[in-house]
Amino acid sequence: MKIWTSEHIFDHPWETVVTAAWRKYPNPHNPAVVGLDVVDRKVDEKGILRSHRLLSTSWGLPRWVTTMIGMDRVCYASEHSEVDPQQKNFTLRTRNVTFCNIVTVDEVLVYSPHPEDGSKTQLKQEAVVSVQGVPLCSKMEAIVTETISKNASKGRQAMEWVISLVKTEAQELSTEAVKLSKDAMKLSNEFSSEAKKHFDSVLPHVQHSNTTRNTAL
Repeated sequence: MKIWTSEHIFDHPWETVVTAAWRKYPNPHNPAVVGLDVVDRKVDEKGILRSHRLLSTSWGLPRWVTTMIGMDRVCYASEHSEVDPQQKNFTLRTRNVTFCNIVTVDEVLVYSPHPEDGSKTQLKQEAVVSVQGVPLCSKMEAIVTETISKNASKGRQAMEWVISLVKTEAQELSTEAVKLSKDAMKLSNEFSSEAKKHFDSVLPHVQHSNTTRNTAL
């Protein structure tokens, strides 16, 4: 068994990072995950969003490893996640489904606000790799662990890419909202101007009618 751990700090608020994490795949910077399917999703009585997703992945292991254990090109993993908006904690727990009787990878990711800077987000990541029932178990565990480390680096790049998209979309929405507000104000001013012109054109006739009526009386 081998244990791999890592910590990373994102220079973005927790809410932004969590939003990006949900939209992380598919992603050109980390092609290891090729598909996602939501099995179940609900909000419990404590307001925690609980999700179960099935990930289609490509581990990128050497050919001799996949040949030895008979691994398919596409493998599947089960992911359970919890988002606690009150405590600002986002936890993902993933275990492979394909060939789990030979290779087991238990991975945990935890996103939380940085303890010293609320404008940043801390990611703690851990993976436990176990290989059994085949030759060179220790060697294979080392290779799988190294692959996880490389994919983690790609995963952080993928997150930054999505965060950039999220920020661009937010800016575009803000710009569009300002434009719509200005257009609405312009229409309001034009309507007020036209209403005033109409009132000014009608007022003399109303005054003349009132004067004529008073004279007749």
